[in-house]
Amino acid sequence: MPRIVTYNVHRCVGTDGRLSPKRIADVLAECEPDIVALQELDVMRARTGLVDQAHEIAFDLEMDLQFHPAFKVTEEAYGDAILTSYPLRLVKAGPLPGLKLLPKLEPRGALWVAIDLGGIELQVLNTHLGLLGRERMAQVEALLGPGWLGGSRAQGPLVLLGDFNMLSRSRAYRRLAARFTDAALTPGVARPGPTFPTRYPALRIDHVFVTPPVKVRRMEVPRTALSRLASDHLPLVMDFEIAPEAAARESAEPAAMDRFAR
Repeated sequence: MPRIVTYNVHRCVGTDGRLSPKRIADVLAECEPDIVALQELDVMRARTGLVDQAHEIAFDLEMDLQFHPAFKVTEEAYGDAILTSYPLRLVKAGPLPGLKLLPKLEPRGALWVAIDLGGIELQVLNTHLGLLGRERMAQVEALLGPGWLGGSRAQGPLVLLGDFNMLSRSRAYRRLAARFTDAALTPGVARPGPTFPTRYPALRIDHVFVTPPVKVRRMEVPRTALSRLASDHLPLVMDFEIAPEAAARESAEPAAMDRFAR
């Protein structure tokens, strides 16, 4: 049964002020994931010691990765990544809209890959949305539009996850929940706890959304001594299966991965 984790790593700076990509990797190793979606990674940034955090964590976990910089200045980058031990292929990576009247808002983006789970294709889209309600709505509409999940490439089992900076009562959440299933609300599955802030978790702003071929079997927010220190968010873990009918469709399409444009 595959396991996927979404985790905002806060540029690998913990609640104790310590910078440590290795500690983030150790938190993830305790989760025993097959797929990892990370947000707020620094790559070769002076403020975090000119370290490629994405590659360091992937190396420690013995996983391959795709990284997308939400912004990049010369050699310095900051953004999101997807790591996995399964074969993966980039589908799309790109920016999400901000607000024209507030041009200094932190740039946001999304990263979409196709992962071959032993002959079954799973699409995984990782994102980190903005802090303002209008900003998030614009970004959600972009994700649901033809350039992203509203296009012809969004076929088959799909997981949309990340730090959405939104509560379940927000307009942006309701818009996504009308299109996808919030994995945390799966009947028969214990609801995971809140993920933010780490020391006194009160807010559920990290989410996993799925399409019906993805069967959620278990969800958890690991709150260990290590995870309480490593970042200002806790990781969100989901165990899942792909419905048999989806697997049958995939076996009938051996070249399914080829229909994705890079």
